[in-house]
Amino acid sequence: MKEDNNPVHDDAKGQNGAGPSKKTGRQDMAPAVDDGADRIKVGITHGDFNGIGYEVILKALDDNRIFELCTPIIYGSAKIAAFYRKGMELQGSQPVQIQDPSQARKDACNIINVIGQEAHIEPGASTKEAGEAAFAALERAVADLRSGAIDVLVTAPINKHNTQSELFSFPGHTEYLEASIGDGARSLMVLFNERLRVALVTTHLPIAKVAGEITTEKILEKLELFNKSLIQDFGIVKPRIAVLALNPHSGEGGMLGSEENDVIAPAIGQAVAKKILAFGPYAADGFFGNGMYSKFDGVLAMYHDQGLAPFKTIAMESGVNFTAGLPYVRTSPDHGTGYDIAGKNLASEESMRNAIYAAIDVFRSRATHADMTANPLRKQYHEKGRDNVVLDLK
Repeated sequence: MKEDNNPVHDDAKGQNGAGPSKKTGRQDMAPAVDDGADRIKVGITHGDFNGIGYEVILKALDDNRIFELCTPIIYGSAKIAAFYRKGMELQGSQPVQIQDPSQARKDACNIINVIGQEAHIEPGASTKEAGEAAFAALERAVADLRSGAIDVLVTAPINKHNTQSELFSFPGHTEYLEASIGDGARSLMVLFNERLRVALVTTHLPIAKVAGEITTEKILEKLELFNKSLIQDFGIVKPRIAVLALNPHSGEGGMLGSEENDVIAPAIGQAVAKKILAFGPYAADGFFGNGMYSKFDGVLAMYHDQGLAPFKTIAMESGVNFTAGLPYVRTSPDHGTGYDIAGKNLASEESMRNAIYAAIDVFRSRATHADMTANPLRKQYHEKGRDNVVLDLK
């Protein structure tokens, strides 16, 4: 695709603010305004361009007030952005084409073209071309993230099938990022909003293989990652973590499965020995049904749908997907490509906006935590005196 270097223009009128949600009336999770000279650079990949990625990105960035918080840089195509803008009533900053994050304007939505050929846009269709474009955006953004050209990464949804290639053979973003920028660190998938934080022991795995992947060692590893993330990424000093059971009714004393007694409970015990406030295992249905999740800072689920089904029921439009455990910050909205509503101007941008806000918050929280723990005071040890000494006060 041949691209020019002029801003993408659109005469569409309308208003789409970043205040309370029209559907919920709830204020979005906006971080404090950054008054510093160098605002956080947020790289945003366009995902599958036949899905709702461009719609939620452009809507989320349509309110110019977001430029007081960060400098957004879209990795995608200016022509595809113009196509979707034409179908929506947006007013606000129009995308400005740049070649490199160093050229990004602080008062505008910036876009870097990652597609070299003419794109065939088919809203709602899964195509190989869209999958290749999704990976091209991800690959360039990850390279810029690693080099420090951008500070955080926000990814729009991809189709995990059409993205597969010799270069991308992963079940999702989380696994790709762990392999490409993890530097040996293990990742943890965390879904959260203002009310609930859910992490997963296993992620994109067929249900038939879940039980075999649930081990005491893996649960303990995820508990340690979750505990660390809640402290450094969310600013919770002593987080309380609930651990869900694998089987119905928490195994019913072994009648419905032995994993609770043989695998999960020992992991919780080892975590407690390491001074992690872990509790459980809890039967998932009753735990979410009676609102017990509100008493904890985080919930560790054994598998994907066990944690995400109740989470999305509670927080579908406001939820954020966060890849914890890695040295770089990555978030995304908690929904998929939305082929069924693509190109119809029906998608809510709330989750995308909150993903941008969350990336900024986590980046700041990590910097604050690193600063506060950089030079801790040395512990002073004193020999304890005997308490059986009788003083002669005569």
